[in-house]
This record gives sequence, structure tokens and C-alpha cells, in this order.
Amino acid sequence: MRWNELGDTSGPRAPDLFGAKGLIRTVRTPEFSGIAFHEVLAKSALNKVPQSSSMPFTWTINPYRGCSHACVYCFARSTHRYLDLDAGRDFDRQVIVKVNIAEVLAAEVSRPSWARDHVALGTNTDPYQRAEGRYGLMPGIITALADRSTPMSILTKGTLLRRDLPLLSRAAEETSVEISMSIAVHDDALQQSLEPGTPTTKARLATVRAAADLGFDVTVFMMPILPKLTDSLDHLDSALRAIRGAGAARVVYGALHLRRGAREWFFSWLEREHPELLDRYRRMYATSSYASKEYRRWLGERINPLIDRYGLRGTDDDDYPATSRRRGGLRSEPAATADSPAAGIVAPAQQALF
Repeated sequence: MRWNELGDTSGPRAPDLFGAKGLIRTVRTPEFSGIAFHEVLAKSALNKVPQSSSMPFTWTINPYRGCSHACVYCFARSTHRYLDLDAGRDFDRQVIVKVNIAEVLAAEVSRPSWARDHVALGTNTDPYQRAEGRYGLMPGIITALADRSTPMSILTKGTLLRRDLPLLSRAAEETSVEISMSIAVHDDALQQSLEPGTPTTKARLATVRAAADLGFDVTVFMMPILPKLTDSLDHLDSALRAIRGAGAARVVYGALHLRRGAREWFFSWLEREHPELLDRYRRMYATSSYASKEYRRWLGERINPLIDRYGLRGTDDDDYPATSRRRGGLRSEPAATADSPAAGIVAPAQQALF
């Protein structure tokens, strides 16, 4: 059964979404103008990270595909092409919702073979995007993981996280819980242009404070830092000062990464909003999705002294700093030792976070 924009079954049929299996209905409602939610029944909740990956977790969960945060640089845009949807406007407005994901997850982690490996949320699209306010999938996911003492981490731009902080605090009594907030742009006008569907920087900082007040060591991801837009000393200094003032424990940073799909969409935005920078960006990203080594070295020399000044260094940071699976959990948790499974784990590269 598929619905038209008012939830009525008599209207026009929704797209087949690449023949998406398990599609129940498509919902469009006035409070989410321009956005279509395609509700599907998922067969699995847990996604296995390849052994060859350097990611500091074994499994991921993505309750949603597509993201109404609409960040113009989002690396995950290209994944929408697998559904025969485009990586631009469709990614922002055609959101896949796995409505049964909590129940499927509960069954998966109840199996005797489940090893309680670390599970990450927010590595692809944001679990606390606006759709979560309608569907409320995260409480069930958190509960399923906590009931099986499964370590978890959440990376988000969404202030709806505050709704679940009491639940996460209780979960942290049973297992390791890490919270990270992505706050890359500390200029209000630029932030709303780059990330038009996200909460404000001020609201995200308030969410960091709320989590810190509950005892969480919150990590802030200053990713991506954009050449000539957010890499000035004034911008970096004011950003780190605000992050420190919000009670964050550490900062992870990285220069803009542009995969295919994101690259075209970002360049369209750049041509429209900052045409004077377009040639510079095209040269920098002509042969690689990464900023040049020279730029990343320059950025490190600029930002690292500021990170030290504000006491926001977790470990030996570079462009993609080392971290521990336990960093970002409650302050009462012991730090990883050289003998612990968490020691020496490398943080996810920028392409896995944005």
C-alpha cells in the first residue's frame, strides 16, 4: 500500500524506488514540506564493516537512507544512486525509513553468536535527522543494544539527541556509550547555507552541554573544515572557544573530503554562493577526493596549537586522529590501556563520517 501526500490510499502511486523490497508506503505530510518518507521493512539492521577497514567499530546501523539535513558536502550522497535516485535533491528529500529496525535489531543481538562488538550510528546518514522526530526509531535501537550490553557510539548533528539523553545515560550503566556532535561551521549564515536542514550551531552546542552535564565526555567533530571559508584563525579560534565552553572533552577535525556525488553537488553550491573560489577548489580536488597534503599539513599547523590552548586534545591528533572506542563515554569509565581491546584503534576517516 502506498499513500499520496495526505496519507490517502486513493491518490497517485509512489515511485518503485529501484524495486525496493519491503516498501510499505510513501508518506508526505505538510509539516515536512517537500520531503517524502518511504517506509520499508528491513530484513537486517546490522551492517558488517569489512575486516580490511580501519574503522574503530565492527558494525553500523543506519535507520534512514537519505537525509533532510541536506548538507551540500555529505559524502553519503552517492549511495542514493543505488536506489535510482539522484545524489542531489533526491538525497535531501527522498528519505528511506526502516520502520521495523528496532525489532529486527533486537532479534539479531539476541542470537547466541552475537559477540557484543562495538556498533556505530551516524556513520552514513544522521540517525537524529528530522525524520526521527516522526518515527522515533532510536529509543528502540538504544534499548536493544543496551539490553545485550553492546557498546555503541552516536555521531549526529541533530539536537533531538537531547530527547534520548536520559535513556543513553541509563544504557551507559550497562555498556560503553559514546556521544559525538558534528559542529563544523561557526558562522550562522554560512552554516544555514551549507547545512540548510540542520539545527543551528548554538543549538548543537547546547546539546553538547546537556550531554556533558549528564557526565558524558562528548567529542565534537569539526569536519569538514573548508578552505578559505572556515579555516581562518578567527573562525577556528572562536569555534574551539565555544566548543570548550559547551563542555566538550575533545575535538576531532578534518579538511573537506569530496567524493563523487558530493563533489558535483558541492561545486554547484560553490558556483552559486562563492564563485570566486570555484577554480581554487577544482584545482585542489582535481585528482583526489581529499584536500592536498600541503593544505592538510598547513591546516594542522594552524589548528593544533588552538586545540592545545583550549585543552581539547584527546590523543595525538593529526588530520585523522587516533582515538579509543571508549573515548566519549561517561567520565567514570576507565581509559583504555595498552592491553585493552580498545587500545590503538584508529578513528574513522572523514569519508565515513560525512
